[in-house]
Amino acid sequence: MTGGLQLNAELQVFSVISWLCIITFLQLAVYPSLKKTFDRYAFPASFTVSLLLFTLISWYCGLARLPIYLALTPFALLFVYHLYFRHFTAEDLKAQWRWELVFLIFFCLMLEIRFVNPTISYAEKFMDHAFLASVMRQPVVPPLDPWFAGGFLNIYYYLGYWMFGALAIVSNVPSNIAFNLALPTVLGVAAVNLYATGDLLLDRFRWLPLVTLLLPNPSFFYQIVQGKDVTSIIWDSTRTITSTINEYPLFSFIWGDVHPHVIGIFNQIFLLFILAYACKKWSGLRNTGRWVLCILAAVSLGSMPLFNTWDVLIYAPITVLFGILIWWKNRSGVSFFEAARFLIVVPLLSIVCYLPFYLQLKTNTGGVALVESPSDPAQFVLVHGFFIVILLALLSKDILKKPYYLLAAVPFVIAGYPAAAIAVVPIIYLVAKKEHDIPGILAIIGLLLITFCELIYLKDNMGDTYFRMNTVFKCYISAWLLLGISTFTMAGQSLSRWDRIPCISRKKQAMAVVAVIAVLAAIPLLVPLDMNYGSRSLDGLEYLTTAHPGDAAAVAYLRSLPGDIRIVEGEDGDYTYYSRISSFTGIPAVIGMPFHEYMWRGDDSGWYSGRINDIRAMYEQPDQARSLMQKYHATLLIVGEPERSRYNVTMSSADLERVFSQDGTEIYRLKGS
Repeated sequence: MTGGLQLNAELQVFSVISWLCIITFLQLAVYPSLKKTFDRYAFPASFTVSLLLFTLISWYCGLARLPIYLALTPFALLFVYHLYFRHFTAEDLKAQWRWELVFLIFFCLMLEIRFVNPTISYAEKFMDHAFLASVMRQPVVPPLDPWFAGGFLNIYYYLGYWMFGALAIVSNVPSNIAFNLALPTVLGVAAVNLYATGDLLLDRFRWLPLVTLLLPNPSFFYQIVQGKDVTSIIWDSTRTITSTINEYPLFSFIWGDVHPHVIGIFNQIFLLFILAYACKKWSGLRNTGRWVLCILAAVSLGSMPLFNTWDVLIYAPITVLFGILIWWKNRSGVSFFEAARFLIVVPLLSIVCYLPFYLQLKTNTGGVALVESPSDPAQFVLVHGFFIVILLALLSKDILKKPYYLLAAVPFVIAGYPAAAIAVVPIIYLVAKKEHDIPGILAIIGLLLITFCELIYLKDNMGDTYFRMNTVFKCYISAWLLLGISTFTMAGQSLSRWDRIPCISRKKQAMAVVAVIAVLAAIPLLVPLDMNYGSRSLDGLEYLTTAHPGDAAAVAYLRSLPGDIRIVEGEDGDYTYYSRISSFTGIPAVIGMPFHEYMWRGDDSGWYSGRINDIRAMYEQPDQARSLMQKYHATLLIVGEPERSRYNVTMSSADLERVFSQDGTEIYRLKGS
């Protein structure tokens, strides 16, 4: 047993090193090519650019049914090219230490949290690992749906799982460990992008935008005052507005779901950085640099529908707005296309770069409806209060000079939308300013976003009670990023103008950074952030060896089998231990987590009850097992404790042969298959 644990520990260490080596290789291969466009921001930009380009190239490899390893070829050629022409120098690379340090600090902090709470055992983690494992098992486009045998993930936004699955393939990291390396990567790259944005927009206090990732909402502190335990405080702070989910980045990373709304955070911040950079630097760039900016902005925007489709609904209009601003600022003395190139090229190219995705897409969409039960204003403030208070403080002089602007909020109150009225107040004063800088524009957009969530929502099939849950859930993450970047940048600008704040020596700055890191590193070890699922490992499936040893052995056996396999396993709704084999292996089951599939696919063909009833028949009616398994092209049937609890299991010895049995879990193969 000791030898097995030691081997697992060595595998985890190897996985982290291999993962970081691949990310660093991709980044360094791209970095010199960005220098002419981004100058001092080439190194931080290369983190995201390399990931997005690798994802795009590997995705097309999957589309063409080519090995994923081929996606490394362009990077290898680029790396050799830069090496040959001596584009790497020791002095230059040493000068980039602060960007690398920011990445490693946030990567390691998140890695520690995942080490404390690594298990793939609750919330959306079953789904997240299922999709990741499916991509790694058969990296084809569109990926196979592990919860709907015969179906594909062309009903969902899956690019985040593809990105990390492809990284895991080329770094030789198993899915159960890659699962716990994904969020550290997202947080590390997001932090670099935030720091670069702060450096671009601020002369001092450039680190302030990083607070966006570390700040809880006011409700978090309200839950503390109520005397709740740590787990309840963290959870209840994101369920503040009735019948909605109001996550903020800190919660999302601690909670640990490798879910699209979290994965997309790094790309959202990167696009905002690109837009801000283009707006500030466009006139000083050469023609090649402008094309590079257009292409990278398009790749970032074009990835959003595949990372998390909700993001593109927000950032496509933002990109168009910034395209208009760039055109307006540079329209004098040049042709229309030259001034409006960003506005014209980026939206078109963003669609083209992932065009096959849209041609394959098969999904259900709803309409837009008016919110009839808006947020309680007190609950609204408990979610957005920090940003609104900072903005009102920064706008206080304007409010005192022109208090009559406050009347703009009255119609919203009269119409029954008092929470929207709260957000409208800073919007009016920001819009009324004579000059509009980038932070102010982002603040207006963030405030408009949370205002729209009070007035309208996108229809889905979540029912009457949770009718706007998804709209609030997905939009609030983007709103948090927009408001965090804008308010902390505006606060930094205000502090920079305050002469009473002295400049701190580099030595004291370093000491302060070390102190903050020490505190942050101690929190996961001192505060119970494991949600009662901790196991001190980076292996998300390690807990199975003690909690469900038979299933652990069955998963190991199935993961070793090559080829196109489909299985039959028990189901019992969503967010349960059922569907665990497909979740842990990525091998498609007849049906898993059925309500998730219902949300994505609808039920026009009546598959919902049909598949569920067929699974019961395969376990309880031996004479139907063969025909039903052949119907779904399934060759293996799982019998474990969940199946015995849910069904009156009766096996057909004539049609099924047992090929695996350990600790109560059995696997039967359809004879002749």
